[in-house]
Amino acid sequence: MQALLGCGCESVVVESPGASQPYRPGPADAGRASGRVVALQANYCRVELDAPGPEGCRRLLCTRRSRLDHEGLQVWVGDRVRLEGIDWTAGRAAVAQLEPRRNLLQRPAVANVDRVVVVAALAEPDLDPLQLTRFLVAAEGSGAAVDLVLGKADLVAELALRQACADFEAWGYPVFPLSTRTGLGLAALRHHLRSAAGITVLCGPSGAGKSSLLNALIPDLDLRVAAVSGRLQRGRHTTRHVELFAMPSEPAAADALALFPVAAALVADTPGFNRPELPSDPVVLAQAFPEIRQRLALGLCRFRNCRHLGDLGCAMGTDWPRFSLYRQCLEEVEAIASVPSRVATTTRRRTSRRQTSQGLSRPGREDSDPDHP
Repeated sequence: MQALLGCGCESVVVESPGASQPYRPGPADAGRASGRVVALQANYCRVELDAPGPEGCRRLLCTRRSRLDHEGLQVWVGDRVRLEGIDWTAGRAAVAQLEPRRNLLQRPAVANVDRVVVVAALAEPDLDPLQLTRFLVAAEGSGAAVDLVLGKADLVAELALRQACADFEAWGYPVFPLSTRTGLGLAALRHHLRSAAGITVLCGPSGAGKSSLLNALIPDLDLRVAAVSGRLQRGRHTTRHVELFAMPSEPAAADALALFPVAAALVADTPGFNRPELPSDPVVLAQAFPEIRQRLALGLCRFRNCRHLGDLGCAMGTDWPRFSLYRQCLEEVEAIASVPSRVATTTRRRTSRRQTSQGLSRPGREDSDPDHP
């Protein structure tokens, strides 16, 4: 089965490989098991097992069967997989099959996502509304719930913080102001993430404080963090790969290396990057703005191909907070989409000029007779 999603940088087809029901090994399947991919490192993946093996083994280092590559199937963190060829003594196995995916967040690549938390710093570096919009658009493409964390809240005045929260709530997102230094907002966010089992992805630009936030949520993790570059005011990359961690059910139970049950609340730490791609389809772009979805639910535009720029018959108008940001994004998407047609037109013109310079006839004109001047 395939599902069409507008994810990350473009609309993609998310494949649902494997059987329709989760695999549960029986007594005859001593060398097989099933579980969830919790980390990718080089050519290996770490898989958390649904049920412990001999001596309580719950995690295996796995390779991928070559037939997955031949079938064009890529394994991502969050994927549910079936294993075979298990060596319990060495803690090794091979991924033989992927179970069906519900969705796939393109960048950072995480499968079966239930919630995306976009982390943005209010200061150091200064918040860029256009960059934040691009991250939110990418998050919307997963089809998962999207929340917004405003980090480093202790670095701005209280009045400015309240105004920022009000402004971003008008964008249509739950907003969590937070400071890992003072602890502001940590309890509320921790409770929010624990409220439902599933995978939550933390994403955002480099230097936004994702690793610091995860260290605060799960104190025993001790993830590496780095200060923002003083000269460029840019974040430094400290997270190099995607990895899932379990949210402890109680604050006293925080254990960064604890093995987690399938139904646990899981949080993915992801590498930072600064310019998410936009979807290539203007329709998908528009649907990634909650403001547009909410207003169109009250009344459709007059024309089906409306660009939502406040033209005649447009239900959106221009009186919404992110209108200028949406317009910038739309202009970029349309400019990229027009490149192939411009290239084709240029190629046709060059071909025509070359034919003319070589004395070739043009369509509709009789060939000259070489025997007569």
